[in-house]
Amino acid sequence: MLIRIRQALQWLSFLLFISQLICNTSFADVGTAARYGPPFLPTTCYGNDPTQFPSSNLFAAAGDGIWDNGASCGRQYLVRCISASEPGTCEPEQTIQIRIVDYALQLESTPSVSGTTIVLSETAFGTIANSTATLINVEFQQV
Repeated sequence: MLIRIRQALQWLSFLLFISQLICNTSFADVGTAARYGPPFLPTTCYGNDPTQFPSSNLFAAAGDGIWDNGASCGRQYLVRCISASEPGTCEPEQTIQIRIVDYALQLESTPSVSGTTIVLSETAFGTIANSTATLINVEFQQV
């Protein structure tokens, strides 16, 4: 009897282990992203300070969903393209880290699409998706 209970517990442990491997839990959010180009200054977060931009030019403006009354300024996110209306738009397996420097509703330049979760710099957008696209679906996670 004791051997059967031990075997059952081992089998149950094995099944739980396999289910954890199969079910990849993600802590990221899903939203939409557009792109924007210069002029970038002034920004809502840091005004005319040119040092606000990372040297990689991987930065973005926050949409209403993540703006948080300006608390998102300086936050960094991991972002990847997960889909678009046009097949082949996303760069597979490409994830970038961006910094929020502006508010999407107060950009100096017009984004490719309004009302998105995040508006990426042209460099950031072109790193994860075809740069001719105007709108992509993204997965993003605060770092």
